Amino acid sequence: MLSERKENILKLIIEEYVKTIKPVGSKNLCDILNCSSATVRNEMQSLEEEGYLEKTHTSSGRVPSEKGYRYYVDHLMKPKEMTGEEVLNLQTIFNNKQLQLNDSISKSLQIISDMTNYTAVILENKGEENKLKQVEVIPINDENIIAIVVTDKGHVENKTINIKGSNLDEVRKIVELINKMIVGTPIGEVSSKLEFEIKPIISNYIMNYETIYNAFYNAFNNFREENEVHVSGRNKILELPEFNEVDKIKKIVNKLDDNNLKTIEESDDEIRIYIGKENELDDDLTVIKTKVNIDNHESTLAIVGPKRMEYDKVVSLLDYIKSNLKGNK
Repeated sequence: MLSERKENILKLIIEEYVKTIKPVGSKNLCDILNCSSATVRNEMQSLEEEGYLEKTHTSSGRVPSEKGYRYYVDHLMKPKEMTGEEVLNLQTIFNNKQLQLNDSISKSLQIISDMTNYTAVILENKGEENKLKQVEVIPINDENIIAIVVTDKGHVENKTINIKGSNLDEVRKIVELINKMIVGTPIGEVSSKLEFEIKPIISNYIMNYETIYNAFYNAFNNFREENEVHVSGRNKILELPEFNEVDKIKKIVNKLDDNNLKTIEESDDEIRIYIGKENELDDDLTVIKTKVNIDNHESTLAIVGPKRMEYDKVVSLLDYIKSNLKGNK
């Protein structure tokens, strides 16, 4: 643990840098801490040597490192009290009885994106809601087919399967069994039925069944785990000063596409903060996220922003949404 004075200096530097995105020098802190400039410089030097601060090439001031942000989040940060306007804007949405719960959450995150200039994301796991409606196969050539899975919600999943060593008649037998025995089954239960009901049957009269069976099994699993992505303020963080270079803009834009955002799914009910290298999205970003239950299925709520993020504000806003979710169940 850091000394109380070092903690105060680190906290002040982080909060000042978050507001100004300018390196913080010792003169900024002397009056607040009632310390001499030499004392503050020595403590800042020590914090830099310990990895909590970094020195830029363009200034004698310091900026927080990832380690510094992590220490701040774990030991120094307190949730920021929401303003009356923020509470009113969010409460208006949750009090609107004409909105379904998932629509309330979507609109709430849109407001949070506008309040913070960060990107807000909802990952909804829709797979569990779908039931199997039909499986079809389309031959491509003698060795490859396209397997198509259709659900009652209109979702379609397709996968190219190599059937070398088998033949199309064997594939059709498997598809016929699937359509006969497990149509109408929730997607989340299909894999189990394939394993314990379909597999024992086809293994008795199809010699090279494993390749085909495994391909269908994987296709159903992929669909079950598929997340639907809803994004508010996708380009908000591109307006922030740290992302004003062309190369950085291109990189962040690519990171914020739907496929990459699917990697931020959260399994924890608590609000978790992933700074820089701690998240799977990008080293220059912070992801604050939590798992929630929306209409009886689990989803992830996430705020994506720079490492220079208003952590205390975002945590308070997400906590407010979670509290209102519990009250609306």
